[in-house]
Amino acid sequence: MASTLTDRLSRAVKTMRGQARITESNVQDMLREVRMALLEADVALPVVRDFIARVKDKALGTEVVGSLNPGQALVGIVNRELASTMGEGVSDINLTVQPPAVILMAGLQGAGKTTTTAKLAKHLIDKRKKKVLTVSADVYRPAAIEQLKMVTKQAGAEWFPSTATDKPIDIANAALDYARKHYFDVLLVDTAGRLAIDDALMAEISALHAALKPVETLFVVDAMQGQDAINTARAFREALPLTGIVLTKMDGDSRGGAALSVRQITGAPIKFAGVSEKIDGLEVFDAERHAGRILGMGDIVALVEQVTQGVDIAAAQKLADKVKSGDAFDLNDFLQQISQMKKMGGLAGLMDKLPSQMTAKAGNVDMDKAERDVRRMEGIICSMTPLERRKPELLKATRKRRVAAGAGVQVQDVNRMLNQFEQMRDMMKKMKGGGMMKMMKRLGGMKGMGGLR
Repeated sequence: MASTLTDRLSRAVKTMRGQARITESNVQDMLREVRMALLEADVALPVVRDFIARVKDKALGTEVVGSLNPGQALVGIVNRELASTMGEGVSDINLTVQPPAVILMAGLQGAGKTTTTAKLAKHLIDKRKKKVLTVSADVYRPAAIEQLKMVTKQAGAEWFPSTATDKPIDIANAALDYARKHYFDVLLVDTAGRLAIDDALMAEISALHAALKPVETLFVVDAMQGQDAINTARAFREALPLTGIVLTKMDGDSRGGAALSVRQITGAPIKFAGVSEKIDGLEVFDAERHAGRILGMGDIVALVEQVTQGVDIAAAQKLADKVKSGDAFDLNDFLQQISQMKKMGGLAGLMDKLPSQMTAKAGNVDMDKAERDVRRMEGIICSMTPLERRKPELLKATRKRRVAAGAGVQVQDVNRMLNQFEQMRDMMKKMKGGGMMKMMKRLGGMKGMGGLR
């Protein structure tokens, strides 16, 4: 959705240049582009109609302020209404109850409910410093209980055992009793899903809700569902008093319409978004920031947070001091830079949060290929001896063949990596140890990223 809407808005902005006011005639063209982009993104038709009507109502007669042209002013209105459609600001988990706070996870099978349960546990442990217990009440899907056990361990939370022969209501009550006796702050209950909505699923989850009286009932929905997400959301809203939505697979090749539709259909705020498959790949949903990303404005706040969390400040300072003192930048340092970038979500993760005007300067870069190139470089360096990493000049023909064989690549790949390392080393000498974005430019040989400074 993001690229389509951004492209269509950019074209419309250009056609409105030189006009001093937003009028009925010039707003129609732009709203047509917005409408088509939203429909292509699989946003529900009633939501599109309401959105377009709101934008038109606010846009007509709006005075163009300062140096803005009508197109730019209309983009601002679209941005505000996008944020309003997805909910205002941030709506985090409510834990202001007597512990344990029970959170019920609802949704169809395949939406990522079990993985999201573990991701939420990780979030509550890391960000809210809570003691978390998880339990699976899914006695129908093979290996569902074992899957939750495995991902809960990865999250650092505790798992309550259950079996497929138990009744879901008995599992939930036993877990709640255990959570009270062992002073857990939060109990996350993963419920059964189905491939489609049915009466048995709704009756079961309604009974669980009545017995547990959860402080939060979160509806987990696949962002790639499109129009199907609307029907699912409506059914769950009728069966349960939903308090929040979790959108999963936001990093996938989705058209993104669910993000705009589900909020309006359910009336519940979007609280979290799954942004990667990693256990820490769950973000608190910020409607204004997400609207900016849809419109190609980027999410610089998220980028700063990502860099802050991913960068080892002590290691970065050590490298800066090393370069300033005149010591050579070696392949161990190069490997460390690659590792730092991976912690920040890789090239694709960083580029995704930059404004489209900046990423456009990267040209038609194949991000998947760039990521593969980075992993290949990492493998090549790891196939070297400690001495070769410290003294790359030792790598002559025989050693290069051995390294290539060890990394499963060609000698040309080793030579290419060494050339990129030399470019990085030359740049480090000139930069005296600074500039993460310029380092990224060299990683993967992305010559087209010259505008990211």
